[in-house]
Amino acid sequence: MSSPFETPLVRYGMGLSSAAILAAVAFFFLEGTMQLIVFAFAAFEAVFLPYFLKLST
Repeated sequence: MSSPFETPLVRYGMGLSSAAILAAVAFFFLEGTMQLIVFAFAAFEAVFLPYFLKLST
């Protein structure tokens, strides 16, 4: 049985959607240094989550 993580669209979609949620929370609810930290975490997740999911297949 094939894994859904074999499809790049699924991997990048998961990474970008979770990063978008983090960025929205940071933008609307946080301020200052904490906002910047969450933005950085969102960028990290958008870039590296698809890579980590590809390794798991």
